Amino acid sequence: MSDRQPAGPAGQSTVPQGAHLLDGTPAEPSLVSSAPLSRRDFAALGGAAALGALMPRPITGGDRHGAGGATHIEPVGKDIEAPEPLPSFRYPIESQTGRVYAAGSAKESTVKQMPVAEGLAGVSMRLQPGAIRELHWHALAAEWAFVLTGRCQTTTFDPEGRSEVNDFGPGDVWYFPRGFAHSIQGLGPGECHFVLIFDNGHFSEYGTFSVTDWTSLTPTHVLAQNFGLPEAAFAKLPKGELYIGPGKVPAANATARPDGSAHDAPLTHKFRLLAQAPRESPGGTIRIVSSVEFPISGGMTGAYLTIAPGGLRTMHWHPNADEWQYYVAGRARLTVFGSSGRARTEDVSAGDATYIPRGYGHHIENTGTEECQIVAGFNSGIYQEVGLAAWMHNVPPALLADNLGIDEEQGRRIEHAAVPIAARS
Repeated sequence: MSDRQPAGPAGQSTVPQGAHLLDGTPAEPSLVSSAPLSRRDFAALGGAAALGALMPRPITGGDRHGAGGATHIEPVGKDIEAPEPLPSFRYPIESQTGRVYAAGSAKESTVKQMPVAEGLAGVSMRLQPGAIRELHWHALAAEWAFVLTGRCQTTTFDPEGRSEVNDFGPGDVWYFPRGFAHSIQGLGPGECHFVLIFDNGHFSEYGTFSVTDWTSLTPTHVLAQNFGLPEAAFAKLPKGELYIGPGKVPAANATARPDGSAHDAPLTHKFRLLAQAPRESPGGTIRIVSSVEFPISGGMTGAYLTIAPGGLRTMHWHPNADEWQYYVAGRARLTVFGSSGRARTEDVSAGDATYIPRGYGHHIENTGTEECQIVAGFNSGIYQEVGLAAWMHNVPPALLADNLGIDEEQGRRIEHAAVPIAARS
């Protein structure tokens, strides 16, 4: 049997003209002929390596240092199906009605209102002086909160039988692990406004496990036996869930438990975030509270950002967590990058909620004339961030030049842009 392959059509070369070796140099003339390649020739050229050596050089969009910038290689083919466009990442939470009571109100954002927000949900809640967000617990989510205005008091009770009572003011944070019993009450003077963030996008604040909801469904003889009280004690029991109801402003010493102590839990549920020194950047500030600074907050991290007019929260992503944001003040433009040629830009302003899925690149531009202020929550107790400029600063300049088509010297200067919040250029 002959060791030569069958020849192609007469006079047609089986090796393309202009073939190049792997290093880009032209192939030897003897390798570019109209004669078919024999098995012996194939072996002499190094077997499979010969195929690479004889491949035609790709069409490029310009040399590395030419006018075309970085080398661009068109793929041989592309998937027929285009990726789904990115959904909206914005929900105007403060424009909604929500639940309104005489003593307060609540407006929520879950996957029902913002379908992309699978990992986190949020609530904007207001309580009048004395108003009670009744005794309750959450079966599906932990709760992280940031107080925007006014003062309130929380109580909490954990599965080990330990409790704590705390007063909160603007800039303070609390965290209640999933299943911990708790309540919130307005202290006055004036309304208390706070943002709640939950580590489950499917969680609805309107579906909490409330004490009045349970007791209203329970026969009074069972309640009497359960609490060791006469049935007559439950004559004024609410006929349904209270949720938010009126109450008396707690006394000044109400942070003490019935036994006279403030708490007996080893870890406090309170953290004063705005009392923390911020991380300064040329264009703004960031304060972060993770489980490192706030040990009980094992499942969530929170942040408070300020961006000066014209400033930029630089391009970055979070490898380990989704992000839910509430815009406290100002106007901004949020852009989210979702791979596969997809990006979406949303104009946002005070009272809006936004959501960025884990790993999605994003940046925020302050487009207004006042400082932009943002409360953010993440569904991980460990804060992680990868900044694009910081990454590029750690890439060899030659590789950066090949990848982005910029001059190597410019690549070395990226160090100066590697900040979390950049000032107006």
